[in-house]
Amino acid sequence: MSPDRESSAAIASDRAARMGLIALLMGAVGIAFAPIFVRLSELQPSATAFHRLLFALPLLWIWTTMETRSDRPPRQPTQSSEIGWLVLAGLCFTGDLAVWHWSIRFTSVANATLFANFAPIFVSTGAWLFLKERITLTFVAGLVFALFGASLMIGASFGSGPQRVLGDGLGLITAVFYAGYILSVKRLRSLFSTATIMASSGLVTCVALLPIALLSGESLIATSLWGWAVLMGLAWISHVGGQGLIAYALAHLPVSFASVALLLQPATAAVLAWILLDESLGPLQATGGALVLLGILLARRASLPAAA
Repeated sequence: MSPDRESSAAIASDRAARMGLIALLMGAVGIAFAPIFVRLSELQPSATAFHRLLFALPLLWIWTTMETRSDRPPRQPTQSSEIGWLVLAGLCFTGDLAVWHWSIRFTSVANATLFANFAPIFVSTGAWLFLKERITLTFVAGLVFALFGASLMIGASFGSGPQRVLGDGLGLITAVFYAGYILSVKRLRSLFSTATIMASSGLVTCVALLPIALLSGESLIATSLWGWAVLMGLAWISHVGGQGLIAYALAHLPVSFASVALLLQPATAAVLAWILLDESLGPLQATGGALVLLGILLARRASLPAAA
């Protein structure tokens, strides 16, 4: 390859990485609205999660149809291994939503949220083992800062008792499921478009969540237009917007860094809860938010060679 072509390729790669970073941060803000919508929902958690996918699917399938009619339609899954990866992504996201909702029943919301946000540990480990991404001491420092900052923002407490231990354990399992989802999407982004991945895996998640909601004995019918509007906001803003932007970004960024940057979500959620729900936000939470940002900056600095 000539020097001019190498320079053009480097510029294009850098531009794609920058766009991926912007999309990732916007996606983190989008999913930060999810706990607000869940808090406002008239339905129980499992039923709310089901509607999150149910109302997202029409937009996702319209998106895929628009791609199919373009001059360069995206490649569709044909091989069993490719379909298997899409099913795996959908089932991992099902486990993420369902297990997290169960963890809330046995421990505090703060604890369940904190342990669910341990996903970057499992994502980074998987990226190092299976994707051969380079993990440096600077990156580890950034991960520690971001996780500690998130814990300050969330304000979890550590207690004893069988139920608390079970709930905290389920929170960790939630993190494993979400890590599996992120790693699966990273793998799929080398094969398919964002819309194809989101629509196909979302269909799997929606079908899997329906029996979970029914077995939980939860009502699937909102009682007011406001209740339906909240569910649509969760689907369109947090899932189509937030998760869609994250899926797009994973094609252009190291997945280990992306998982750390997503810790911006609990910090943003805390600010949104302060603005919209009048929840307290004191100096401790402000310190935690600053540590999250510092951790993301360190992780970004450590990931730049890998991105290049």
